Amino acid sequence: MSDHPPEGLPAYRILTGPDDATFCRRVSAALEQGYLLYGSPAATFNGESVIVAQAVIWPGKRSSIA
Repeated sequence: MSDHPPEGLPAYRILTGPDDATFCRRVSAALEQGYLLYGSPAATFNGESVIVAQAVIWPGKRSSIA
């Protein structure tokens, strides 16, 4: 595995969106690329739908961010 994320992506990313299958696919895609979950997911209600967030981190950058 590379020390750097693929496709010029940042080492730390926070994925957000409605709590739906599309969001789950985005998190799954990040994991398939080699990212690791960072912290617990968060959820809020915007008056219409649940919005979720999940941070992911590239493994080689863990020690410099934590």
